[in-house]
Amino acid sequence: MGRVLAIDFGTKRCGIAVTDELQLIASGLTTVERKDMMDFLSDYLISEEVELILIGEPKQKDGSPSDVEEHILKFIKKFSEAFPKQEILRVDERYTSKMAFQTMIDSGLKKKQRQNKALLDEISATIILQEYLYNK
Repeated sequence: MGRVLAIDFGTKRCGIAVTDELQLIASGLTTVERKDMMDFLSDYLISEEVELILIGEPKQKDGSPSDVEEHILKFIKKFSEAFPKQEILRVDERYTSKMAFQTMIDSGLKKKQRQNKALLDEISATIILQEYLYNK
């Protein structure tokens, strides 16, 4: 059984979270600059067995696609050409950033620490992954 990797895709950087091999525990892995995502994923897929990649599907409150969706679709096309056998699943990521910010508050992070956008993206990816594990 391979890991499940989740991506909170952003215009500047992407939060990454991953499960353990048994797909029981979701943990934040890192944050990667968007321009470096292909290199990061290539290296990661060589070193780890990944069964599934979850990519957040950002939507507006009315259900319409977010502005970043265009960039996500370009990335998925490029990734799928490089890794045609790798399974990708899109998952609704509405409100994960708000949930991630609340998690930062609840965990006692100081205001300065809560301004770390990279940490927010990583926590958002972890929430996306936790929701998938809970509902699968």
